[in-house]
Amino acid sequence: MQIKTTTLQNVFRILLGLAMLYIGIGHLTFRRIEFQAQVPTWLTSEENLMDFVILASGIVEIIFGALMVWGGKLKVKTGIALAIFYILIFPGNINQYVNGIDAFNLNTDTKRLVRLLFQPLLVLWALWSTGGLRFFKNRKKQND
Repeated sequence: MQIKTTTLQNVFRILLGLAMLYIGIGHLTFRRIEFQAQVPTWLTSEENLMDFVILASGIVEIIFGALMVWGGKLKVKTGIALAIFYILIFPGNINQYVNGIDAFNLNTDTKRLVRLLFQPLLVLWALWSTGGLRFFKNRKKQND
């Protein structure tokens, strides 16, 4: 189903896409070690596996970034998938908060807690900017 989005939504979709490209590249290069701080300790503490998780998620983020910038017929599905991705990586942010891990200038519990509060906004941003929220609203109407 194709959802028409406004110019404002498209601008915010592209901005989020560019941010995802930047973050994904950071996973693979200049921020690789810092991103390891967000790999949940309950997942692994083995450095090689942590590095694999960071590299894999970086590749996924680059793909999401490109799809968000490109838009097209896949934008709604991309937005929904990106929102799910943000939910799936949330335990890493919780891990950073719970274990008091300093990374990305998040060097106090307050800063790490504020970071947690922004994750739902990213989910909403991904859904709104791609028409995903309208897709779910239309789907609900069809099912009523």
